[in-house]
Amino acid sequence: MNSPHRRQFLGRSLGVAQVAVASVLLPGAARAFAPATSADARRLSFNHLHTRERTALVYAVGSDFLPPALTHLNHFLRDHYTGEVGQMDPELYNVLHRVRRELGTDLPFHVISGYRSPATNETLRTTRGGGVARRSLHMDGKAIDVRLPGVALADLRDAAIALKAGGVGFYPREDFVHIDTGRVRSWG
Repeated sequence: MNSPHRRQFLGRSLGVAQVAVASVLLPGAARAFAPATSADARRLSFNHLHTRERTALVYAVGSDFLPPALTHLNHFLRDHYTGEVGQMDPELYNVLHRVRRELGTDLPFHVISGYRSPATNETLRTTRGGGVARRSLHMDGKAIDVRLPGVALADLRDAAIALKAGGVGFYPREDFVHIDTGRVRSWG
């Protein structure tokens, strides 16, 4: 029996499967995951300023995160000093998606820092004259430092603060905004 609900489920499952298969088959650092046909697909794009890699992908459809996309993003946002791959908090992607919607842009985020290994964090903390937290949420995969080309840094900060979804640090001298999924707070 081929009920409308079953066809709807199968159609949605096919869209998710297409994204998953495309994510595994596409070669190279500049992957573009096949877009899901679903209207409730959530997309992000990034340019990593240190590795020079780029990516654009659908990371979730509806309430479902797409495991191949999350695996790809874990690697993309790895510690660029050591190459160590951490596990990023998928909720961080929802925050970034909401920030882009709030700002009315689909431009790629420029990534300054994603995951940071404990060793890298300690090195940065002790050699940069402060500014790096001893228990940085970067080490837990719950933080990212970004900017959006064409968007004033203060506007990016304000959009992230307005969401009340975690911490927001403003670093105008260094030209980035820190966004995390920790407790709601702001600084800088």
